[in-house]
Amino acid sequence: MSTPVISVVGKSDVGKTTLLTKLLPELKRRGYRVATIKHDTHGFDIDRPGKDTWRHAEAGADVVVISSPSKMALIEKVDAELPLDAIAERIQNVDLIITEGYKRGDKPKIEVHRAAVSGELLCEPQELLAVATDEPLAIDVPCYGLDDAAGLVDLIEERILAPAGRKRRAI
Repeated sequence: MSTPVISVVGKSDVGKTTLLTKLLPELKRRGYRVATIKHDTHGFDIDRPGKDTWRHAEAGADVVVISSPSKMALIEKVDAELPLDAIAERIQNVDLIITEGYKRGDKPKIEVHRAAVSGELLCEPQELLAVATDEPLAIDVPCYGLDDAAGLVDLIEERILAPAGRKRRAI
């Protein structure tokens, strides 16, 4: 059984990260294990020049892993951006994967919308699981306040986790 994936999407500076950081504690409080994937269209660097893992990669390693008693990171060189499904397949032992970004992907989306920033929605109604917004919208999609993490997680449980056979874990 593959892990369900949902995407938090929206225009730049609309509050995607803020919403995601509200959803995560609510999901954790309910006993779910959750992974996140951040989509970065500009490229990124999490390893600093001069550090051992950076030196390993500079010397030719295609995959570098750093591990400690409390966390592990894997850095892999790729020839082209991997599709979201290929990335999600590598993530194990979680009940849900939430992406930040992938607005053009085929996963159910929660679009973050602010009247002062957004204007029109990016996504078509059929792509949307919900909209988190600060204004009423005339759309046939569930709309929640920007701070209503509990309401959004109720919807995620009902529409995504329950149909996928994911249940709350004992806390």
